[in-house]
Amino acid sequence: MSAYAIRAERLGKRYRIGQRETYRSLRDSLSDALVAPFRRLGGSGAAESNTIWALRNVSLEIAPGEVLGIIGHNGAGKSTLLKILSRITEPTEGRAQVHGRVGSLLEVGTGFHPELTGRENIFLNGAILGMRRSEITRRFDEIVAFAEVERFIDTPVKRYSSGMYLRLAFAVAAHLEPEILLVDEVLAVGDAAFQKKCLGRMGEVAREGRTVLFVSHNLPSVEKLCQRVIVVDGGRVVQEGDPGACISAYLGARAEPRAGVDLSAVPRLDPRLTPVFTSLDLRDPDGMPVSAVGCGETLEFHISYAAPVEIANPSFGII
Repeated sequence: MSAYAIRAERLGKRYRIGQRETYRSLRDSLSDALVAPFRRLGGSGAAESNTIWALRNVSLEIAPGEVLGIIGHNGAGKSTLLKILSRITEPTEGRAQVHGRVGSLLEVGTGFHPELTGRENIFLNGAILGMRRSEITRRFDEIVAFAEVERFIDTPVKRYSSGMYLRLAFAVAAHLEPEILLVDEVLAVGDAAFQKKCLGRMGEVAREGRTVLFVSHNLPSVEKLCQRVIVVDGGRVVQEGDPGACISAYLGARAEPRAGVDLSAVPRLDPRLTPVFTSLDLRDPDGMPVSAVGCGETLEFHISYAAPVEIANPSFGII
């Protein structure tokens, strides 16, 4: 057994920007190849200005059974790294060695054929992973139950909602026994209950001794689930190590500097004239009290206050 599940050496990925790829003949391609050395000798920076390095000089080793968190702002290069490790794209420079069967969930429904049913896509993805039909059949009921799509399993997935698509895609990736599981920020699409369910399943995968790479902006989940974290910025790994330390450093680097305020210059209110809140209720649009609210739902604040003097146009803020 190899000492590492994944080993990356000086990985780099370059993309061309500002140009749309058009049909090119063999003669055009050969002409460009012949002229390229002379362009470099001429010192022109035009070609370089039309490229961007999404990833540069990234080296890392991940042990079998390790759970690695990858954090960074949007555009830092996290997804590009996972795409290289899952062989969706090739690196421009460097190399990556992956030992074991890889299950990846990088985008909602990646690897699904929209015209096929949920059942057919489960078997298709299993075959892509190199599994025998008997192995897939053994896990089939568990996959369908986890995804909660029993009623729609024989419906083409193009008719699924984004939530159904995501649940089935994650269930397939996590239950078809990959030795390495790569998960990108797709869990943000699901509701809180589904996210909790997925994190629990990833924990089970890790306890079974399989390797997990988890890209997420959900930093508490990363800290709870992962044994080690790397921070990616500008296509480079800028820090790695203990999850708590890396997350604290990342948040500190991302914090915007605030202008100082001379508090002595702020006018003070007479405490005798300060309004006092007497009650605060949270209610739904029908006026019924609520104790919890889901994302996207309407919420009303009912506030009562007492003031020693009349306030013509009161304004309220929430921090």
